[in-house]
Amino acid sequence: MPMLDFLAALTARLSRVMFWVAGLALVAMMGLTGADVVLRLFRSPILGTYELVGLLGAVAVGFAIPQTTLQGGHVKMDFLAGRLASRGKARLGRLTNLLGLGLFAVVGLNLWELGDDLRRAGEVTLTLQLPQYPVAYGVALCCLVQCLVLLRGLAGQGGTRS
Repeated sequence: MPMLDFLAALTARLSRVMFWVAGLALVAMMGLTGADVVLRLFRSPILGTYELVGLLGAVAVGFAIPQTTLQGGHVKMDFLAGRLASRGKARLGRLTNLLGLGLFAVVGLNLWELGDDLRRAGEVTLTLQLPQYPVAYGVALCCLVQCLVLLRGLAGQGGTRS
């Protein structure tokens, strides 16, 4: 069990750090968009705002997923679960975690492969010429951490509140 406790603590810590990164990306998106709107009034828009907001949006969403799951913050459609007994709710929760684990594993692997493809091809954004692969790798890492969060929930270490 000590290894499981270590993994649960590591997952919680990684999720929290990633949540802060997501928050910083969101603040940067807001600041950049606000500054661009104001500067457009003076006919001096910020070059590459659209690209940066798109990349930061991917970071904000992807990096927030693990901590949001740990906090039980996702929207739930419980019209079915609300009718089940507590044992049925627990089984449905485990099934949902298992399906989510499979989904995020597949998405994470595919995003990693996409990052490899983008890196090999030298893909960059149109205006600022920023490489795109770091964002794909970053969100792939988020999917891996999400898998750890879901495993933590399956192991009974908390993670997805009902």
